[in-house]
Amino acid sequence: MTVFEGQFSGASSLHVAIVVARFNDLVTAKLLSGCLDCLGRHGIDTSASSAQLDTAWVPGSFEIPLVAQKLAASGRYQVVVTLGAVIRGDTPHFDVVVAEVSKGVAAVSRDTGVPVIFGVLTTDTMQQALERAGIKSNLGWSYGLQAIEMGSLMAALAN
Repeated sequence: MTVFEGQFSGASSLHVAIVVARFNDLVTAKLLSGCLDCLGRHGIDTSASSAQLDTAWVPGSFEIPLVAQKLAASGRYQVVVTLGAVIRGDTPHFDVVVAEVSKGVAAVSRDTGVPVIFGVLTTDTMQQALERAGIKSNLGWSYGLQAIEMGSLMAALAN
């Protein structure tokens, strides 16, 4: 029996794209910081001149799937990370955005064969979002770790 698992070492050859929503940037900037910290501590060059890592900022979470699709289809990246924060308000807008971004991100991964990490927080309050972006723990770190694991797993499956 063959068992395939992603590894957390050897990430220094991984090429990663990160798509970050500017809306709720108080939260998304913290997620990005956590993600970059994780990637950097696992050997990925996160400097401004990095050839391994690119970041694309989009207006809001709704726009994430389109840019993730473009990046994944480019052939330059082994994994794409999406970072956003959709916080419930008084209108049904939350439900529409959450449904579309989640379906869109899943479709990008299926259509391109490139793992796309779903790092879009969906919370009821800003406090909940901030807790997940650094007050209690930073899920950005987890999304970076998922990117490393999935990039490694996909490479193992290709061999």
